[in-house]
Amino acid sequence: MANPHAGEVALVVNGERRLAKLTLGALASLEARLESGSLVALVERFEGGAFSASDVIALLHAGLAACGWDGSESDLAAAEIEGGPMVAAQMAARLLAVAFVVPGDTPDGGV
Repeated sequence: MANPHAGEVALVVNGERRLAKLTLGALASLEARLESGSLVALVERFEGGAFSASDVIALLHAGLAACGWDGSESDLAAAEIEGGPMVAAQMAARLLAVAFVVPGDTPDGGV
């Protein structure tokens, strides 16, 4: 079970339940990969609903890799994510939300 207080989310990739978490290393890697060059810009895109499929894949890949998944972004793009693109986008948004929750606050489970 995913622990949102530890910054974890769960998703099913190719029929296998996986945990994802944006560790500091994952965030640094994600920031280096982003075309916008900043996590703030990424958060703003998700808050404004202006994120891309590439943003979703990059976020999910960073979180999955931080939890030991060894697939590439291309592998993830070709994978079957249970619930489809909408669930993938929701899990990416949730990853961002739980990564930046201040202790004592509760993450937005409806993201």
